[in-house]
Amino acid sequence: MSDDGPMRSPLPDYLTEVLSVCSKGAGATSDHIPELKNADPDRFAISLVTAEGVTYSVGDDETEFSIQSISKPFVYGLALEEQGFEKVLDRIGVEPSGEAFNEISLQRDTGRPLNPMINAGALTAHALVCDNATAESRVEAIRSLLSSMAGRELEVDDAIAASELNASFRNVAIANLLRNYQSFPDDPDDVVAGYVGQCSVKVNTVDLAMMAATLAGGGVQPRTGERIFSRSVVRQVLSVMATCGMYDAAGDWLSTVGIPAKSGISGGIIGVLPGQLGIAVYSPRLDEHGTSVRGVEAFERLSHDMNLHLMEAPIVSQSVLRRRAVQGEGDEAFTLLELHGDIHFTNAEGIVRAMVEDPAETPGVVFDLTLVRAVLPVGRRMLLEVIRRLHRDDIEVALVDPDGRLADPDAGDGYRPRVVSSVDELRQGVTGSPQ
Repeated sequence: MSDDGPMRSPLPDYLTEVLSVCSKGAGATSDHIPELKNADPDRFAISLVTAEGVTYSVGDDETEFSIQSISKPFVYGLALEEQGFEKVLDRIGVEPSGEAFNEISLQRDTGRPLNPMINAGALTAHALVCDNATAESRVEAIRSLLSSMAGRELEVDDAIAASELNASFRNVAIANLLRNYQSFPDDPDDVVAGYVGQCSVKVNTVDLAMMAATLAGGGVQPRTGERIFSRSVVRQVLSVMATCGMYDAAGDWLSTVGIPAKSGISGGIIGVLPGQLGIAVYSPRLDEHGTSVRGVEAFERLSHDMNLHLMEAPIVSQSVLRRRAVQGEGDEAFTLLELHGDIHFTNAEGIVRAMVEDPAETPGVVFDLTLVRAVLPVGRRMLLEVIRRLHRDDIEVALVDPDGRLADPDAGDGYRPRVVSSVDELRQGVTGSPQ
């Protein structure tokens, strides 16, 4: 064993190096909200949380700051969950505005905000949360949502909220214009007050990275296992983040960094790599777009060094079929197919092809899902169809599925394969007729 003790992960050292190489003097703290101007300009932190909930964090990662516009994608997701896609898309578009966050970007004929990441769209999304609610109850619902995603109870910074509300003349104007277009029935002043409370929730970079990792994990909080958003909502939120999350710099961000992201004028930025990790950076010096200067540099470095660009051509995934073998003899013989990893379309197609090109010649077929991490909806449909067709060809099917990856395996035609917890159960004669 090394004299330095047990091996440590090199990731914190790498993240510390990123902190040290990003420029220290460029940019200035926000002047849109008086209280934000007093932030320590030298604070800097980076946090990563994997989809499994493992956290790597360096710098001033315990420093709390107001979430500001980083709350927008999460509230948009909450509105989609509560009101459904049709109603939300009828009120808020999904097109990039190409303008700053506080521009009055509305469609000329309908008055519909162009997307939910600009203030006009965010105000509308806020008003869609909790029907007929007061400003206070909406803020509480959003604070509770963000707390569930962060994995701890968060609080609203009353000083930031008061400072922001006193400087919200433009947002009040936007809200009144939206009310004129009947985007919502609520009093515009109440909507702005609630929106300001939403933006004033206090977070640190670990909180934000955990929230981002919840999106990376398809809507499931990586530590608690709680499902916060459906997969369809996550897909919608990430799509809008990718095209609109960085405002008038969205195109440049997507081409150079390539990570769906959202910034806030307090100096935070989050990024989401679907299926991989959530990233959060905090540094309060801002550029002309209202985005953290060192935060952008850090993301550029992480994307380049760690091959995180969304359009980076991935290595073709290995076959989900880990091993195929015939076990048993005579009427008790079965073809065992050990699967592993995630069963998405490409991997499910590989299973189908394996069964077509090399048909089973035994009375039974057993799919071992012990090492399978997840079965996506398309993988489920394809696998169940393979099972149905095998049964149609008088081949009995069993599943080794100790973790219920293929829950309620109704293959159709009234057939359900037998489900067992281990291959040993099969060897004890549990296979044969279905349940």
